[in-house]
Amino acid sequence: MNGTVKQASLSVSEQGQGRTINIVTGEFKTTGADGKPIEAYRWDPGTIHVKQGELINLSIFGVNGTNHPFIIDGLSIKGEVKKGKETVVSFKADKPGTYRIICLTHPDIAHNGPMVGYIVVDA
Repeated sequence: MNGTVKQASLSVSEQGQGRTINIVTGEFKTTGADGKPIEAYRWDPGTIHVKQGELINLSIFGVNGTNHPFIIDGLSIKGEVKKGKETVVSFKADKPGTYRIICLTHPDIAHNGPMVGYIVVDA
């Protein structure tokens, strides 16, 4: 499996068309004053802007971390990004607003996050 996920509401003719936006998984690592490692994961870029009504193919490549199961709040999209693999989710940006892409493995500081990105749909 190549990690491709497509939202069910898209027709076959729509898949593969539209604008492709590329993001990657990233990681920051350092050592604290106490000698303990500190890690944080992120989506890069962390914010993307799309136009209302635009068909988007969000291509996510896994660079850091083994896997990142995710949801996109408000768009009924879920998927998983695996290291060294591409995951593509396609959606039509119907409503203006800000939608969060949240990694379910890294949702907060206690889990090396928060790994949260933003999709801003502009009218």
